[in-house]
Amino acid sequence: MIDQNVTHPDILEDLTPRQIVCELDKYIIGQDEAKKSVAIALRNRSRRKCLEPEMQEEIAPKNIVMIGPTGVGKTEIARRLSRLVKAPFFKVEITKYTEVGYMGRDVESMVRDLTYTAVTMVKNEYSDLVREKAGVNAVERILDILLPESRFDFSKVKEKTLSIITDSETAVHDTESDGPDQERERLRTELQNGILDDIEIEYEGESSSPVPVMSVFGGSGMEDMDIQLQQMLGDLMPKKPRKMKITIAEAKELFAAEEVEKLIDMDKVVNEALRRTEEMGIVFVDEIDKIAGNASKSGPDVSRQGVQRDLLPIVEGTTVNTKYGPVKTNHILFISAGAFNVSKPSDLIPELQGRFPIRVELNSLSEEDFKKILTIPKNSLTKQYTELLKTEGVHLNFTDDAIAEIAKTAKKLNEELENIGARRLHTIMEKILEDILFEAPDLHDDKKSIHIDAAYVQLKLEKTVQNQDLSRYIL
Repeated sequence: MIDQNVTHPDILEDLTPRQIVCELDKYIIGQDEAKKSVAIALRNRSRRKCLEPEMQEEIAPKNIVMIGPTGVGKTEIARRLSRLVKAPFFKVEITKYTEVGYMGRDVESMVRDLTYTAVTMVKNEYSDLVREKAGVNAVERILDILLPESRFDFSKVKEKTLSIITDSETAVHDTESDGPDQERERLRTELQNGILDDIEIEYEGESSSPVPVMSVFGGSGMEDMDIQLQQMLGDLMPKKPRKMKITIAEAKELFAAEEVEKLIDMDKVVNEALRRTEEMGIVFVDEIDKIAGNASKSGPDVSRQGVQRDLLPIVEGTTVNTKYGPVKTNHILFISAGAFNVSKPSDLIPELQGRFPIRVELNSLSEEDFKKILTIPKNSLTKQYTELLKTEGVHLNFTDDAIAEIAKTAKKLNEELENIGARRLHTIMEKILEDILFEAPDLHDDKKSIHIDAAYVQLKLEKTVQNQDLSRYIL
C-alpha cells in the first residue's frame, strides 16, 4: 500500500521575501512596493505556522488592496503568485457576485471554489505518489484482456491433480502450466516497450443513462446544488455494460487513470485539502473598485454595497459550508485589486476598509518601463513573436532603436488616448508584425531573416498614430 501520510512542505518555507520578489521580477517590471507587500504577507504565513497553536489562532492575515490603473501588473502579480506558491489559490472577479437572495452567485461561492481548487491540488499530489503502481496495474488489466486464460490460478489446478496422476504426468503438467506464464511475461515486456501500442483491444465498460439537465434557483449555496443533484441522480441510474474498442496506447492511459482513482484515499485528500484551505488559502479579488461607491438611490443595491456587506463576514472570519465540509475563513489571505479611477478606496464601507489594512499604489508605466517589458521578462512580447515565427523558419530580430520607438509610441498613445498600460504593447506589436505574420509561410529562404528597426516601426505606425480617430479603434 502506498503511504499517503506525506507532509508536503510549503515552498514559502524556503523562500525569503527577497527571493519571492526576485521570482516576480522575472515576469513583472517595476511595482516594487506591491511585490514587497505581497512577499511579506506570504512570508508571514510561514512564520505563523512555526508558532504555538494558541498564538497561531490570534494572528490574522494582513489583507492587501492594490490600487493602480489597468495594465500595470495587478493581475499579473496574482497569476505569478498562483504558480509560485504551493497553496490553494483562486482568482475571482467581484463583479460577478450579487447580494444573497438575488439571482446570481453569492460571495460564499468563492470559498467553495477555493476548496475545490485545494482538493484538486492535493489529489494531483497523491496521484503522483501512486502513478507508478497504477501503471503496473493497468498493464496487468491489459494482459488479462489479451490472455483471458491467464486469470486462472494454475497452482490450484496442480494441487488437485497431484493426488490422481503419476509423477511423469505431473512433470508434463508443470511444463504446460508454465507456458501461459512465459507468454504473459513476453507480452508484458512488449507492452512496456510500446511494441503493441497500435493494436486494438475490446473491453467492457459501463455507461449510465443520460441525466436530464436541472437548474436550481435560490439563496446561499444553491448555485452548486444543481450540479450535486445531477451527480446524485447519475449515481442512482443503472449502469449498462458496453463493449468498446480502443488501442492499447489509449487503454494504458484510461486504465491507469482508473487505477489511480482506486488507489487514492479520498478521505485523506479531502482532510488535507480542508486544512490547506483554512491555513494557507489565498483569494485574489479583482475589480473591487467596481463595488465601491455610494448606496443606490433608485432601488436595492444588489451588486455594490450589498456585495460589500456579504463579503465582510468572509474576510473577517466565518464558516462556509462546502460539499467537502465546513471551511473556516479566519486565516485565508485576501488580496484585492482595482483601478479606482472613478471611485476611491474610502468609498468602500468602513468595516471592509478596516479588513484590508495594507494599501499599495501601483504606478503608471513610463517609457523606460515599456522598454524593459519588451526585453527583460522571460515571456516578453518580442521573445514570444520571435519563437512563433521560428516555427516558419523566419528569424526575427528587434534592434534597440526599434524597441525604443515602440516604447515611445506606447507611452504617447496612453497619454493621448486611454491609459491601458502594458496592454497597449499587444495592439502595437500586432500592427507592426501584421504583414510578416501573414506572409511568413510564403517567404523565400533568402528573405527569412528580418530586422525590425525604428524606421520599420515608424512606417507601419505612421498613418495610424497621426490619425487620432483611427488610432482610437486600431491602437
